[in-house]
Amino acid sequence: MVLPHTANRVVGLFAGIGGVEVGLARAGFSTEFLCEIDEAAGAVIAARFPGVPLHRDVCDLVSVPSCDVLVAGFPCQDLSQAGRTAGIDGAKSGLVQHVFRLLRSANPRWLVLENVPFMLALDRGSAMRRLTTELASLGYRWAYRVVDSRAFGLPQRRQRVFLVASRTEAPWDVVLADEATEPPERDACGHACGFYWTEGVRGLGWAADAVPTLKGGSTIGIPSPPAIWMPDGRVVTPHIRDAERLQGFEAGWTEPADAVGKRRAGTRWKLVGNAVSSPVFEWLGGRLAKPGTYDCSADRPFTGSGAWPRAAWGDGGVVYASERSRWPVRRPRPHLAEFLKSPTRPLSERATAGFLTRTRRSSLRFPPGFLDALEAHLVLMRQDVAEAVVR
Repeated sequence: MVLPHTANRVVGLFAGIGGVEVGLARAGFSTEFLCEIDEAAGAVIAARFPGVPLHRDVCDLVSVPSCDVLVAGFPCQDLSQAGRTAGIDGAKSGLVQHVFRLLRSANPRWLVLENVPFMLALDRGSAMRRLTTELASLGYRWAYRVVDSRAFGLPQRRQRVFLVASRTEAPWDVVLADEATEPPERDACGHACGFYWTEGVRGLGWAADAVPTLKGGSTIGIPSPPAIWMPDGRVVTPHIRDAERLQGFEAGWTEPADAVGKRRAGTRWKLVGNAVSSPVFEWLGGRLAKPGTYDCSADRPFTGSGAWPRAAWGDGGVVYASERSRWPVRRPRPHLAEFLKSPTRPLSERATAGFLTRTRRSSLRFPPGFLDALEAHLVLMRQDVAEAVVR
């Protein structure tokens, strides 16, 4: 049954743990229907959105309620630099086809898609070309922009593509209207710096005064927290409660996942890493409710060949590149060391040793004092292990 259209109603596909809906709720929207196949994520949704219908598999979803906003953060595994890079036709990311199928029953005023920025370059931008061509064939105008979560006061360097489309409205007045410009990068000196201890050969995931992008998986195939080099020299990993806060959730948001099946340490990290930063959708929801005015006079036509720009819009099959930055707003951002509220844990002896082994094989350049701090930390961790054996 298709429900009647009501103002500010949201339908969320690939809902995860509800980051989109949390942000849109702060902007005055109401979630009416959700779809999410992951059992642990579903437990979180059931606890945090009581009474909201939840369907499991988008593949057998015949229709969705009529709504104002249809949102889909479709799977990124095939579009991510750290994933399979199979492209938009991959087994996971290819599920976006069901979004287009369900558009007809939803009849939304707005469509919002979210995914990783690597999709703009992968296979010469074929994923974005496919999405925008499909939207144009259905009569949609569209605009997208790469946005950094740090712009919204979160000490997490997380960049995502946000695409807004509509048949009746000007989507560029939503996603491109605001511009704060990107500030200079903060210096590592004197600040906590995040990195991924699972890397170290070709990359580091380095972030000064922030953590790198929280991920649902890692280069070693398991959900895991980043490490943080603290100003006092300690090397630690953050608590899951702070990871939730780094995505804009309240601490403990994913606790209901612990009740699903066999409790696994990485489950909540996977859920948080796959989530969206809710403050970004609070901003986006505000613009969906009240669009601004975008001046497109400086924009230039884009041929669609090669990697796509970080911001663009399309109307009637013509694509224009925009120079908008990744910072539509600039909210006050606390220092990472001050943001952390829950107890941290020292990076383990095994994780530290493995990371250092990989760095010795690499040609990467590291900030002054960083590897020395890791070496000193490894000595302390080995002492702790030796003392534990003696006891």
